[in-house]
Amino acid sequence: MLTNDTLGKWDRENFFHPSTHLAQHARGETPTRVIKTASGVHIEDRDGNKFLDAFSGLYCVNVGYGRQEIAEAIADQARELAFYHSYVGHGTEASITLSKMILDRAPANMSKVYFGLGGSDANETNVKLIWYYNNILGRHEKKKIISRWRGFHGSGLVTGSLTGLELFHKKFDLPLAQVIHTEAPFYYRRDNLDQSEAEFVAHCVAKLEELIAREGADTIAAFIGEPVLGTGGIVPPPEGYWAAIQAVLRKHDILLVADEVVTGFGRLGSMFGSDHYGMESDIITIAKGLTSAYAPLSGSIISDKVWKVLEQGTDENGAIGHGWTYSAHPIGAAAGVANLKLIDGLDLITNASAVGAYLQQSMKDALSDHANVGDIRGEGMLCAVEFVKDKGSRTFFDAADKIGPQISATLLAQDKVIGRAMPQGDILGFAPPFCLTREEADTVVAATLRAVTTVLG
Repeated sequence: MLTNDTLGKWDRENFFHPSTHLAQHARGETPTRVIKTASGVHIEDRDGNKFLDAFSGLYCVNVGYGRQEIAEAIADQARELAFYHSYVGHGTEASITLSKMILDRAPANMSKVYFGLGGSDANETNVKLIWYYNNILGRHEKKKIISRWRGFHGSGLVTGSLTGLELFHKKFDLPLAQVIHTEAPFYYRRDNLDQSEAEFVAHCVAKLEELIAREGADTIAAFIGEPVLGTGGIVPPPEGYWAAIQAVLRKHDILLVADEVVTGFGRLGSMFGSDHYGMESDIITIAKGLTSAYAPLSGSIISDKVWKVLEQGTDENGAIGHGWTYSAHPIGAAAGVANLKLIDGLDLITNASAVGAYLQQSMKDALSDHANVGDIRGEGMLCAVEFVKDKGSRTFFDAADKIGPQISATLLAQDKVIGRAMPQGDILGFAPPFCLTREEADTVVAATLRAVTTVLG
């Protein structure tokens, strides 16, 4: 099939791609892939190449591609009312309905939903609201936010600071001083290999307590964490982690923000990660799975506890000085309503749980004995394979070897299956759409085994 070479030229000359080696792309040393259409778990490019997307775009397309119900909802909304703002009490049927649907599904202590466009701006909102909250309570020094190394919470100034990955800090003068980091709950990568899981949890708690003591509890406003670490390596927490962490936060009156951009709306096999792990969150961040990325939309779900103080603040100071032009955009809201209806109607969370467990077990059966596979882990429709130079000593490859990117590229080239090389460590991640079948899971596993064998023998 002929390709549109002009389009490729325009791409290199005009398009600033995120998370891309800019110089190599501009010089034509990296591929330009123009995606044309998609259906179910497959995407297709302009040249007719069809790929099994085992990463849902970027953990996004929970219901699968090509759902006409969502497309029609977007079209209907655009014809009726493409845009109006949500300032000063304005709303649309879609935005009000979606708010109700979210709170019907959210943990019981949640009260209101603020809408943005993406996870980064939602976490920026969260930090602003937390600072406002403590100012209203007269706690003007209680402003620092604790995040975890390897956490991912966005790419802005504050949110890029919250993100605990080197790539998002290096040469950006981040993190900002208001953000401090603590231990990642990554049991496989623990420094002391003799630690049991329980001992490692105690270690994480001790590190958190040390940080709070050093900084002063009266200066720390909140702790933010993904229920399962996502881009930092797809790492479920060790047993008892969230209960132990929450005990520390309650003792020091520190708010808990659950970043559920990846885990919200079913990816763990349950509606929210907060309920999945017994987290009583004060704010929950949502995005990606809210609309399955059919239209941009994010949200901050605010607890009763925080909401009451926000109300007090406006009684004392007038309307709250925060807002995005496109907050609760009607097209995004319409996509969200249709998306949540599909998740329920097709019982996709049940499938995510069952097929996700099958994918993880099949991956373990196929790869656990490989000399360079150190760990295979996951939860729900999340799975990761971590590669090591020496399994016995848990010696990692040199980062310059780029083993993870090599395997990801080989997976794509050989079998047209998309997995993601995580940005820190040789980790291959999978986060397929919830409609993945067992047969498609078998394809992913077989392709992964072939790619690993090609690269590592």
